[in-house]
Amino acid sequence: MNLTAPNPVSNARFTKTLGAVLNRPTTIMPMLGPRMLLGRELVDALLLTSQRVLPGALLGSGFEFSHPELREALTDLLG
Repeated sequence: MNLTAPNPVSNARFTKTLGAVLNRPTTIMPMLGPRMLLGRELVDALLLTSQRVLPGALLGSGFEFSHPELREALTDLLG
């Protein structure tokens, strides 16, 4: 069973939303440094690949999320 939120977001969207909830500026880390240090293939495989995972079994069973949207969840946790 995939235990994920019902509305997946990209790292860029997560970072922007987290910054907004915390009222802090955010930036995405440039990949040149990590690629030079660890190699392009490793960094791309570990840090840049994404998977759009949905909680199909939970949604199919009628489970209701307390905070289905990222901003709501982060505000509840951190706000």
